[in-house]
Amino acid sequence: MSALPVERPADDGGIVAVPRARLLHDWQEAHARVRVYLATLGIPEEEQQRLVGRALERALTRPDWAADATALGETMRAVRELLAGDPAPGDDAVTGAAFLRWRLARALGRDDVDPATFESTPPLTRASMVAHRIEQRGLRRRIVRSEPGRGSVGRELATPPPAEGAAAWRQSARRRRLLLAALVLLPTVVATGFMLEVLPQQGRTWLEAAIALVFGALFGWISIGFWTATIGFLILVSRDRFAITRTVASDAPISPEARTAIVMPICEEPVRRVFAGLQAMYRALERAGALEHFDFFVLSDTRTAGTALDEESAWLRWCRTSNGFGRVFYRRRRARVARKSGNVADFCRRWGRQYRYMIMLDADSVMTASALTQLVRLMEANPRVGMIQTAPTAVNQRTLFARVQQFGSRVYGPMFAAGLHFWQLGEGQYWGHNAIVRVQPFMDHCGLPTLPGRGPLGGEILSHDFVEAALMGRAGWELWLAFDLAGSHEEMPSSLMEEMQRDQRWCQGNLQHLGLLFAEGLFGAHRALFLNGVLSYVSAFLWLVFLVLSTAEAIVEALRPPDYFPHGRSLFPEWPVWHPDWAITLLAVTAVILFLPKILGFALVTLKWRNPRAFGGTSRLALSILLETLIGSLFAPIRMVFHSRFVVLNAIGRRIVWRSQTRGDAETDWRAALRYHGLDTVIATVWGLAVYRLNPTYFWWLAPILVALVLSVPLSILVSRVRWGERARRWGLFLIPEETEPPPELRELNALLAERSPETSGDGFARAVVEPELNAVHRVLLRAPRRLAPAIQAERRQRLVQALAHDPARLDDDMRRLLMHDPVLVDGLHEGVWALPDLSFERWLMRAAPPTTEAPAPR
Repeated sequence: MSALPVERPADDGGIVAVPRARLLHDWQEAHARVRVYLATLGIPEEEQQRLVGRALERALTRPDWAADATALGETMRAVRELLAGDPAPGDDAVTGAAFLRWRLARALGRDDVDPATFESTPPLTRASMVAHRIEQRGLRRRIVRSEPGRGSVGRELATPPPAEGAAAWRQSARRRRLLLAALVLLPTVVATGFMLEVLPQQGRTWLEAAIALVFGALFGWISIGFWTATIGFLILVSRDRFAITRTVASDAPISPEARTAIVMPICEEPVRRVFAGLQAMYRALERAGALEHFDFFVLSDTRTAGTALDEESAWLRWCRTSNGFGRVFYRRRRARVARKSGNVADFCRRWGRQYRYMIMLDADSVMTASALTQLVRLMEANPRVGMIQTAPTAVNQRTLFARVQQFGSRVYGPMFAAGLHFWQLGEGQYWGHNAIVRVQPFMDHCGLPTLPGRGPLGGEILSHDFVEAALMGRAGWELWLAFDLAGSHEEMPSSLMEEMQRDQRWCQGNLQHLGLLFAEGLFGAHRALFLNGVLSYVSAFLWLVFLVLSTAEAIVEALRPPDYFPHGRSLFPEWPVWHPDWAITLLAVTAVILFLPKILGFALVTLKWRNPRAFGGTSRLALSILLETLIGSLFAPIRMVFHSRFVVLNAIGRRIVWRSQTRGDAETDWRAALRYHGLDTVIATVWGLAVYRLNPTYFWWLAPILVALVLSVPLSILVSRVRWGERARRWGLFLIPEETEPPPELRELNALLAERSPETSGDGFARAVVEPELNAVHRVLLRAPRRLAPAIQAERRQRLVQALAHDPARLDDDMRRLLMHDPVLVDGLHEGVWALPDLSFERWLMRAAPPTTEAPAPR
């Protein structure tokens, strides 16, 4: 091939001989693409010009020009060689390794990183966390370790130190629980007797006996909540000598040995919200001078390729901006074994020996620096304690439904938390998040068993937190509820539909606990917690049964002719007895039990805390409580129907598909509302019409429930709207102190959420393919390529060709996961996309970084 003299593009001038055929290629496209690539790397303009010239020269004069080579491909190849330090022009293997090292150093902002050793997690220190098994012993079950008597190899199981003062709280706990039993059982018996007298036949029929029995169960259930709130109110206006927060000062020093891991397991969660919350806590600890005691772990079970790569990108950006390498860690599991509990157990096996404590978080958790450090101090001061659970405050939501919920939680929640502490003391519960756990006993004793039988009530334990608490308590460790520790926050579901989808999962998990209710070795308090979790859903079903039985009784009484001589011939008839005053008295007592805690909440804010202005002022606080009561009354029947349906579906063996809760503001549309509420509306309408025709008097007793069900579709839509929540906030309704006087961590969180971030402006998969630095980090984290059979290698190369030939938006998630889990394909995708023709390349570029939009308003 003849050559033509062409002016050298390099800055040294001169003439270079270029083969004639090469001039026919599109060098203008190559020039433009290299400029885009260098701009993506953030290389300055002057350096770009120099590198582009040298790359064009090298591509034009390359001696090993292949038959299928293009100007674009050869120029991109040349610029990679130049950026890598020009190790050996033409040696793709050497250039690839050197260029990977160069991109990794640029991504991390440091030059001392070896791609062979770089990890997003700390070095492994393997330990065991042995799962338990269940042995059936007649009607009882025995939970035993798979390897009895041993923890990690060569080490005995962790046991609490000798008790000092534990006898006092245990004796007090027994007395308090006896008091609770008396306060619940005695009024329940009396109320059930009243109900029997109120019924037309005074309980002489099986139908009325069933009504009285179900009513007694429901009355006892609501009585537990009433006395818990009442006792909690008394605790808050005075003090409880057993409060664990009183055992250590808030400024006590923290031992350097008290290393604590802040652990957030996630699965398909909103990436920006997850990392914004963690960064807010990180910065708060840094300001408090306590960061040295904590490491952060994001443990991902995310399967969607784009979301997983967004998580990786957010972790990288966080580490770079905060110099968090070595303190902020990210790991994603390939196999999602045992969901969240399996993810936490995997963390314990890999790194648990490096930490004395771990603070468990949910994806929407935010805790203040003072709360985080105080939890560590409390554990250090109480060596017999295995877990301390905080009482999170609901914050940060904008829809009307969520604002009502978080208002109620903020006003009444402290009373219920204090009441729970009063009954439980050192045999408390664990809600799985916003809590601190002593790692070694958790590893030794909290490996979860598999429940016998098939799902949904058998198999893998879903609501793992109560079971882990019971196993920890069985081993002798104490569990406390820090009901008065401020600074623990979480977020509520934004709509009724989101709440019901969450409750559907919780219902199945709680009903599973029936299989452990009579397991040997568990404390009575934890059996009571299992039963309480079951009743929280079964009680709704009992309420529905009570309404159905009452309706049947009303219809029977309307259709059955009166029998004045039920015992044969008699001189005097037996007149039906009706006690309207007794019925009104029973209704009034029930109303007091249900609504007195709301009055106590108002008194707590205005008299004890003397802080009504933080809730909008006294008048707006009172109005908010009234409206919250009205809205809660309207939604109670709707929740009843949903929870009853969940119980029945689980009882007949229908499995529940667990998906992650939708975070943020998820508004309900008409189609979804009709799908979820439409049948209930029809049934309630028919029910009401039938009752009105047959027994108009009973209809008015049933009307509040039926009206709520008939209006469930528009109600569900209305309260899910952000605009109504924002309007209520402007009117000063449903305000909470965290809105009027937000702590720094929440202000930091909202500021971070208001910022633009790459994770919300593009497809994470496309970004990991296109962006050189992000691609390098992902490639390095995959480690060295695996040895594959030639047939598999050929198939994967074909998949790579197919991916490059398609629009990235049309690649399904299975294909994306395959491409991003293979180091060779990750390299090939990056190089191949940047060598695509303009039209195909633009599709990838736009997918990776679409046009910017306005950032959402801060919460």
